[in-house]
Amino acid sequence: MRVLVVEDEEFLAEMIAEGLRRDAIAADVAHDGREALAKLRFGAYDVLVLDRDLPGLHGDEVCREVVGRRLLTRVLMLTASGTVRDRVDGLGLGADDYLTKPFAYEELLARVLALGRRARPALPPVLERAGVTVDTARRLAVRDGRPLALSRKEFGVLEVLLRAEGAVVSGDDLIEEVWEEHTSYRTNAVRVTLSKLRAKLGEPAVIETVPGAGYRMTGGAPADAGPPPDRGRQRTDAVGPAGDGA
Repeated sequence: MRVLVVEDEEFLAEMIAEGLRRDAIAADVAHDGREALAKLRFGAYDVLVLDRDLPGLHGDEVCREVVGRRLLTRVLMLTASGTVRDRVDGLGLGADDYLTKPFAYEELLARVLALGRRARPALPPVLERAGVTVDTARRLAVRDGRPLALSRKEFGVLEVLLRAEGAVVSGDDLIEEVWEEHTSYRTNAVRVTLSKLRAKLGEPAVIETVPGAGYRMTGGAPADAGPPPDRGRQRTDAVGPAGDGA
């Protein structure tokens, strides 16, 4: 899952982003509305955590842009304005959820995960294939009853491969889904992370390399060797973990 945190209070923005990263979620940060729109135009985000009172361009305008372009990105408004009228106005703009400051990080995480599930084709919160089980809500991974101590990047890669349901996922797609912005597509981070993940999963191997295409989970239902269906970035409606590792 990929999240954009838009908050002009730099300390709060980084605190939220670091928390999400510790929970195996790729998180980027913007500090004003115009920077947010630039990142949204060139990046594919599942969830937008959006402060309403932003400099440069108001958060309401950013939300209108997301809705107007029918992006798949789900919007969680995060603001100190917590009256009923404020919440109604924010949801009326097309925001999917609304959380007032001060807030508990655990609640923000739960809301982000719920919105992330809505941004994708419907899949259960517990993913399973070839004896590998990932509980996306509790951030737990198990193989054949054996708990796996995965870094956040290893967990993220495993989740993306399981969500693909046996279809091929390219290395570039893994970079886009799991790593933060400015990560080079030429990096060997995917190869290194997959090597560590395979070692922790053990034998028999369940992650297959498809030469010239990418990677896929073996086992379970038969899978086409072709690429996964294009997730696109069209919004379906106008209204809406141990260590960091490589």
